[in-house]
Amino acid sequence: MGAMTELPQDQGPEERPAPVGPVDPREVPRFAGPSTFARLPRRDEVERCDVAVLGIPFDSGTTYRPGARFGPHAVRNATRLLRAYHPGLDVQPFAAMQVADAGDVACNPFDIGEAIGQIEATAEDVLAGASRLLSIGGDHTIALPLLRVMNRRHGPVALLHFDAHLDTWDTYFGMPYTHGTPFRRAWEEGLLLEDRATHVGIRGPLFTPNDLLEDEGFGFAVVTAMDLETAGIAGTVARVRARLGDAPVYVSVDIDVLDPAHAPGTGTPEAGGLTTRELLGILRGLAGLRFVGADIVEVSPPYDHAELTSVAASHVAYELLALFARQTDPV
Repeated sequence: MGAMTELPQDQGPEERPAPVGPVDPREVPRFAGPSTFARLPRRDEVERCDVAVLGIPFDSGTTYRPGARFGPHAVRNATRLLRAYHPGLDVQPFAAMQVADAGDVACNPFDIGEAIGQIEATAEDVLAGASRLLSIGGDHTIALPLLRVMNRRHGPVALLHFDAHLDTWDTYFGMPYTHGTPFRRAWEEGLLLEDRATHVGIRGPLFTPNDLLEDEGFGFAVVTAMDLETAGIAGTVARVRARLGDAPVYVSVDIDVLDPAHAPGTGTPEAGGLTTRELLGILRGLAGLRFVGADIVEVSPPYDHAELTSVAASHVAYELLALFARQTDPV
């Protein structure tokens, strides 16, 4: 934990300042007030921070439909509809923790390597004054620099990866850093606990049969979208919990894990995905695990309809915050 979040030795948790929560929608209409995540305070407006929300407007690593650079703004706007109490987990995330909006990373849109460095440096700086980071992308390239930062704080982590795609391919057009390669690079860099890495929601055509063999060689387990037809939410939760165990867990949610009917605004849609209810249900079933950070990526507002995708992403973010709030162990 960084110096800004440490308590003086003579100060107990009960003496910490109470969290500053969102603007009350019963007093200020949802279409007014600050444009921050859930209309929460900015990071520079609060003394301490348990969870910093960081926007990463970068999509230069995408291979098909662009637009995820506008994802952080759209998700923030959708969080205006969130409320203070999560009845499913019986927790008030914004009262249990100080959540603050850390703004956006200024990513170079023309140089992927430089952008990765900027994301990594900014995430490191933000975590110097916060316990956890919830990042809103942006395409899936951003997961690699975020995992590098997690590794410096926690060592190798268990990865829970929700996605239609494996994202463990080697290169695209000869380039090693794209939204389809972050977890291969993470494995090569020793950032992952290979026996604890899990994909959920994989589906659709692959390039070759070798894709699955290589993925298995990297230590990943796979729960396909079709597996939910027989396992259901409860069975999937049981498989994931058994896989992750008591390891430090990083969650990476590509919004295309959802079926295009639920999330049309994304860069590489695949038919046959999860429903929003299934995704939220699986996350809710993981309460009590040791979460150290998370990202939500691939929301592309130009392809969205009626804000379906950004609303779904905002509720995934809220679910993750509720999971953070339910934790008792420090990170």
